[in-house]
Amino acid sequence: MAVWQAILLGFLEGLTEFLPVSSTGHILLAGHFLGFDSPGKTFEVLIQLGAILAIVFVYFQHLWQMVCALPSDPRIQRFAVALAVAFLPSAALGALFHGYIKGVLFETPVLICAMLILGGFILLAVDRLKLTVRYDETTDVPPSRAFGIGLFQCLALIPGVSRSGSTIVGGLLLGADKRTAAEFSFFLAMPTMAGAFALDLYKNWGLLSVADALPIGVGFVTAFLTAVVVVKFALEFIGRHGFSLFAWWRIVVGALGLAALAIYG
Repeated sequence: MAVWQAILLGFLEGLTEFLPVSSTGHILLAGHFLGFDSPGKTFEVLIQLGAILAIVFVYFQHLWQMVCALPSDPRIQRFAVALAVAFLPSAALGALFHGYIKGVLFETPVLICAMLILGGFILLAVDRLKLTVRYDETTDVPPSRAFGIGLFQCLALIPGVSRSGSTIVGGLLLGADKRTAAEFSFFLAMPTMAGAFALDLYKNWGLLSVADALPIGVGFVTAFLTAVVVVKFALEFIGRHGFSLFAWWRIVVGALGLAALAIYG
């Protein structure tokens, strides 16, 4: 794998992971058209660790305060439970269907393009709904609603759906405002992506070689640096402008992907 390919895919990962546009869909389509195919699609999953660390870096002070308050603050304790119950559905299904997801769904670019387009229209529709807001703070989302968000996250096991997109839509429909839904998605990303990283590393350790270290390292660093910038500005943008830009982004990319597949295969 050329270094420029690793940089490009790392940039795509960091740019799209926390936006409702499907980082996995973008990376898989880019890899398909670039002719890049990592063993077991391991590169695409492992560079997500860079995006995970970007969240930890940006939210470090907030996370540390939560950790310190966890033994004594019922509100933080409830939020920790909420994250746990939101994480479990996709973790269970991801582990159960890991082989099918990586071996079949990840290898179907037409499906990815279709999910990008469908998800774009769903985002447009949800963005225009007049929804009742019950929660305007991330720590106020109760475990029962968090479990519902976790069920929405399971949809993202289909590449092209978008983990952040599905959890944000779930959060909006279950009573969170736009900023809170996006921030809850950020927090939920940490255990979800860490779990996916650990599972994929365990399943595909034997497929990796010394030659993979450089592209994975370059992709990791690029994803981290790009995601730091995105996370710092995404919440403010979403709070002010909603999701229509990301919806049209998805639709355009999906349509271009289908056109390219029809022309080039």
